[in-house]
Amino acid sequence: MTRADREDVPRPDARLHFGVFFQGVNHWTIWSDPASGSQIDPASFLRVARTAERGLFDAFFLGDGLRLRESGGGIHELDVAGRPDSITQLSALAAATGRIGLVSTSNTTFNEPGDLARRLAGLDLLSGGRAGWNVVTTHNAWTGENFRRGGYLDHADRYRRAEEFLAAARAVWDGWADGAVAESAAARSWSVPGAVGRVRSRGAHVDVDLAPTLPRSAQGHPVIFQAGDSGEGRDFAARHADVIFSAHGTDFDDALAFAEDVRRRLRAAGRAEDALRILPGTEIVIGATEKEAEEKARWVRHEQVTPAVALGIASRLWGIDLSDRDADGPLPAEDPVAVRDTGTFGTRWVEDPWPVVAAWRARAGANGWSLRETVIELGPQHGHVGTPAGLAEKFARFARHGAVDGFNITPYLIPDGLDDIVDLLVPELQERGVYRTGYTGTTLREHLELPPVA
Repeated sequence: MTRADREDVPRPDARLHFGVFFQGVNHWTIWSDPASGSQIDPASFLRVARTAERGLFDAFFLGDGLRLRESGGGIHELDVAGRPDSITQLSALAAATGRIGLVSTSNTTFNEPGDLARRLAGLDLLSGGRAGWNVVTTHNAWTGENFRRGGYLDHADRYRRAEEFLAAARAVWDGWADGAVAESAAARSWSVPGAVGRVRSRGAHVDVDLAPTLPRSAQGHPVIFQAGDSGEGRDFAARHADVIFSAHGTDFDDALAFAEDVRRRLRAAGRAEDALRILPGTEIVIGATEKEAEEKARWVRHEQVTPAVALGIASRLWGIDLSDRDADGPLPAEDPVAVRDTGTFGTRWVEDPWPVVAAWRARAGANGWSLRETVIELGPQHGHVGTPAGLAEKFARFARHGAVDGFNITPYLIPDGLDDIVDLLVPELQERGVYRTGYTGTTLREHLELPPVA
């Protein structure tokens, strides 16, 4: 970058941070193509994590689910499922990797803070300070039916509980003073008297009274990720999170608007603008030429949106069961209907379906598209398509203008979907000085260039 170029951008020295998002239940990771491997074999998790570590990624981000998703009263059979608890899986990966961060998606609505804080602290210690916690909430009775108290929290209360939960967890992690273990075998006791403090935290949703059982890790606390996109979710992240995971990473202007909104909320919370890393989720498709990349992206989209997937997405949009329709036939003639949001997979993915249905009908009619072709072209999607050099220039602009701090990448194939990114894109980014050439620390907090925990 020339001196003139540096003066034109607000963050000329910005560096991108990459994570890999190994999803929990989903139907977007292609499983039906011969090029796809096992989605649940432990070897696949290890292959993805080691490839990401070879590519100097910050983190391996593991999605999780407390209950299988349902559609129309039955199990959503298109989902990938059958995976271990995220902390269990990440603990196994901790022993098989050396640097990459390990982020668990763990729920605050249906866990207890003392227990979850202890399990996350265990992962942090076992990994040498590489643990992260994606703090998520659930407000629906559908998931709550798996638990004794059921789905009893409305949208606002779930964040109040999460706030109390996180405060209690942090108190547990701070329960042992540094140097709590006696350094001499001649000491009168194994732990220094008074070095292990009792944690008492009582609120409207959380009641904790315990003595922590584990010391702090090399990074002090697990790194806190947060993925809520509502106003409450963004405020929660601005007050408490180290990383925010969003859906605002495809269009530059949309990403920059999101980042500026988050920075406003950080200032309002009394935090520095650079206290929070912004890592949108994305999919990346790479080709040797732009034409090849576009052709590959069309193949990916075609494989993701099978006939059954297309009917499922259309059913959610229209609010009616379309599973018996022909996906290669026309769009439904019926008007969409109002559907109560129960939190299941079968509920719609837009609040007002009327304008979306109208747009679909207009585009399908003009192009002669079938229902499946319409979903492939217009349904939910996000990501980046291009050559390694073109994508590197694009991502450098995103980072240097403050639209993102990096990306949390969902591979469309498991376990080999990161290979092109690591082998082709990362060197182009390194050549432009926008990506690390080696790990400079050992903890996830150091990878993300976050300040130490006080």
